[in-house]
Amino acid sequence: MALLDTFGRVATDLRVSLTDRCNLRCSYCMPAEGLDWMPSEELLSEEELIRLIGIAVERLGVTEVRFTGGEPLIRRGLLNIVKRAAELKPRPQLSVTTNGIGLAKLAGPLAECGLDRVNVSLDTVDPELFKTITRRDRFADVEAGLAAADAAGLRPVKVNAVLLRGINDEHPEHLLEWCLERGYQLRFIEQMPLDAQHGWDREKMITADEILEKVSRAFDLTPEPSSIRGSAPAERWYVNGGPATVGIIASVTRPFCGDCDRVRLTADGQVRNCLFAREESDLRAAMRAGASDAEIAVRWQVAVRGKKAGHGIDDPSFLQPDRPMSAIGG
Repeated sequence: MALLDTFGRVATDLRVSLTDRCNLRCSYCMPAEGLDWMPSEELLSEEELIRLIGIAVERLGVTEVRFTGGEPLIRRGLLNIVKRAAELKPRPQLSVTTNGIGLAKLAGPLAECGLDRVNVSLDTVDPELFKTITRRDRFADVEAGLAAADAAGLRPVKVNAVLLRGINDEHPEHLLEWCLERGYQLRFIEQMPLDAQHGWDREKMITADEILEKVSRAFDLTPEPSSIRGSAPAERWYVNGGPATVGIIASVTRPFCGDCDRVRLTADGQVRNCLFAREESDLRAAMRAGASDAEIAVRWQVAVRGKKAGHGIDDPSFLQPDRPMSAIGG
């Protein structure tokens, strides 16, 4: 059995949201006051999470599992969830996308439980600008978390950055230099229409071409051969001849939908076959109603089979998903 859609794409990369809550308030994600969080009874329990991940890995061919949020590090029972996922056979590759707060304490234990690597969201290395963007004075915590992840062997340590026009877009090369000095892999991501406020503006977005032009002012960038990319979302460039690279995820201007191998499970048990999908398939209700593993697997296959050819952001009929990124999971 596999998670195959009608365009021949096979989903092998599962993104699992552990919570919709977050301890930052990034301006491009949610309002300063936060959001109405999911009621606890709607969230998948630890047992339900492991059961669904197990079905995906053991029955449906998923080979990679990434834990997301909200902020996954604040999920109670995280270490045990990772440990149990690492015990599945065949063992999936395990990673987490985090804002890095709390990672200084958790990096070692997560590695011991079986986590393979981390992606840390960091849009600036200027502490004051960090506070402006996230509305929290926590840059030092993120910096310590990245160092702890590297020390724990959670490599490659990847840093994800979003450039915001007029805020942190003037000197993106400073962030790249900072990452190169520490051996982190930086990837710039085009801002996507997934904010809770629905304030995303295509005309104000910093495009991949702009990012490339800005970074090229300070570094010699050579395109990595496309044959190396595979289904990875980032286009990568060798920096000053390599081996270090910088990536750009151009989800909006250069979409990679044709090679997408991802499927998402929200914290309340909904399957999303695309980050921008407007329809979901409820596995939680089926599971709590007594569905067998085989029945849930078939439901999952049906959900993925209906995946569209692309996200359609550039189509005039495009509508932003009702759920914001924090409730979908990256």
